[in-house]
Amino acid sequence: MFRKFRRTRLNKNLRSLVRETRVDVEDFIYPLFIRSGEGIKTEVASMPGVYQMSIDEVLKECDELKSLGIYSIILFGIPDVKDSVGSDALCEHGIIASSIRTIKEAHPDMFVVTDLCFCEYTDHGHCGIIDHKHDTVDNDSTLKMSAQQAVVHAKAGADMIAPSGMMDGIILTLREALDSAGYSNVPVMSYSTKFASGYYGPFRDVAESTPSFGDRASYQMDPANRREALAESIEDEAQGADILMVKPALAYLDIVREIKDNTSLPLAVYNVSGEYAMLKLAQKHDLIDYERVVMETMVSFKRAGADIIISYHAKEVARMLRSR
Repeated sequence: MFRKFRRTRLNKNLRSLVRETRVDVEDFIYPLFIRSGEGIKTEVASMPGVYQMSIDEVLKECDELKSLGIYSIILFGIPDVKDSVGSDALCEHGIIASSIRTIKEAHPDMFVVTDLCFCEYTDHGHCGIIDHKHDTVDNDSTLKMSAQQAVVHAKAGADMIAPSGMMDGIILTLREALDSAGYSNVPVMSYSTKFASGYYGPFRDVAESTPSFGDRASYQMDPANRREALAESIEDEAQGADILMVKPALAYLDIVREIKDNTSLPLAVYNVSGEYAMLKLAQKHDLIDYERVVMETMVSFKRAGADIIISYHAKEVARMLRSR
């Protein structure tokens, strides 16, 4: 008669040998928020341990990240001046383009991903050009601007482009623009299944991107729609995405698994600001074994099918992994 696998027989080394799901420091991309100036490192009240930084501080941050084994970052820019079309995002001397060049010069071994959107750059806080007749984003006009933004990022030295605005046709538009400009080897990581979620609140504090009217539900996904979520990612794969993404992560692990089972592309999850802030608040009030819960959360992402984790916990996780 067969017996169940008896956990009581496993010592620590054997448990490690038979573990099915592993978290490694190489799985992570760390978000950085950059603004102009010098000597700026301002902690965000709603996200302890997360900062708005000037580029000189970002270079120091890259030193720390590399010391922990983290070599991949995703950049978000906070310009001094915002306008209705997000002009800073289209400028070769804008905050992100300038930051890419500076980072790549000082840290050529860092893999620099750029978040491609307009919400941080516009005075209205939406992800593109406004269709004032309908008080929402004009999809096609935003596609044209996004193509310009992608080429600016690639020309500055970005290693990968990650469009987060959820415009219809964005992947094909960017692929064609990058290829035509001579950047056919720059991959595109699609925010392919991005939900209109309540988990984004603290991010809008750090990125200063709260919409001045309405919300983003007209161009982000309804959290209730499972089949549409899968279709969105499969469509982006067909348009030429190199990596797919589910955002947020924790409340959508069923979606992560279903997409993973229906695509051969690598899959990323974004462990978003609200998820991070909740664990930080629980840690502050001594409600949980913080490190254990963080690691359990990361394992859940990998177990569901994620290959890449974008997370504000990345540095903490790197330290936890080293201490094991």
